[in-house]
Amino acid sequence: MFQNARLEDEGKIIAIHVPMKFKRRGGRREIILPPGFEEREYKPPTALQIALARAFSWRRMLDTGETESIGDIADNIGIDQSFIAKHLRLMFLAPDIVEAILAGEEPEGLSLGQLYKAIPAAWEEQRELYGFDHNN
Repeated sequence: MFQNARLEDEGKIIAIHVPMKFKRRGGRREIILPPGFEEREYKPPTALQIALARAFSWRRMLDTGETESIGDIADNIGIDQSFIAKHLRLMFLAPDIVEAILAGEEPEGLSLGQLYKAIPAAWEEQRELYGFDHNN
């Protein structure tokens, strides 16, 4: 991890000490990051990631009994049932395809429109159709 960084367990509180330096620039303090620390750039979720999040959320609502039907979900949020049904079909994607999409590692050109069409039942067929490596 970081050179000279240490972890202390003091009862229920865990303190992480990371060495850092401060530098003044134009009257403001700036943190100088330690070696090995990369600042991550925020990337907004893609349409594919949002669609999967909706699908998982709506499926959870159905599975837990929070709502009884797709119609109930549609009525509660004011959208068409067919929109919800299209999203719920995404639950039939292979787990590795879902993971790749959520990690932003889907093949170039894969679109939500492609996934809204009939999804093959066999995961191998999905990988081939959507351009995923067979060794994932």
